[in-house]
Amino acid sequence: MKILIADDHTVVRKGLMEIVKDMPEVEEVDEAANATDVMQKVENKIYDVLVLDISMPGKSGLDILKDLKISVPDLHVLMLSTYPEELYAVRALKAGASGYLNKNTATEELTIAIRKVAAGRKYISSSLAEQLAVNIGSNSDKLPHERLSDREFQVFRLVAEGKTLTEISESLFLSNKTVSTYKTRILEKMDLKSSTEITRYAITNQIIE
Repeated sequence: MKILIADDHTVVRKGLMEIVKDMPEVEEVDEAANATDVMQKVENKIYDVLVLDISMPGKSGLDILKDLKISVPDLHVLMLSTYPEELYAVRALKAGASGYLNKNTATEELTIAIRKVAAGRKYISSSLAEQLAVNIGSNSDKLPHERLSDREFQVFRLVAEGKTLTEISESLFLSNKTVSTYKTRILEKMDLKSSTEITRYAITNQIIE
């Protein structure tokens, strides 16, 4: 089995690689630190599983995932994140991920998740499975932030964290005008009036601390 670990934090990436190297069925483990690295590696080698951090510099993990589904649609991608599962897991799975794993449980569950997605199955934690079951049985409407597109949600989080339009445009490689348009859509969709209200909403709903 050939595995690619993609995470921009060197310590985290090296730690994950050490865990994966101990799996007897793994022949090779490579690493990538950003979107360019990921795309170059998958173009030059066939991997069984890509473990992809959702918070990559420049293009986010979700954006990279969407590119991968076009260029290498058969690649099994296991998304890794520090964000709560309820915020990103469903978005990742809808975008084509084979599984979603929170970094807080990665040490115990990483090998289990890799084996499962490598076999062509989906991996979600038991806690997420329970949340999904509850949501399926509920007739309640989506929360306002759940109506946002993936890119809108990215911008929403950055605005909530107090980032300026210029800072957001630089981190996402978008123009200020494009970011401003996204912000306007976010305010309209969520029926909010300002960046302050976005931050208050995000704190109230535990999207940021």
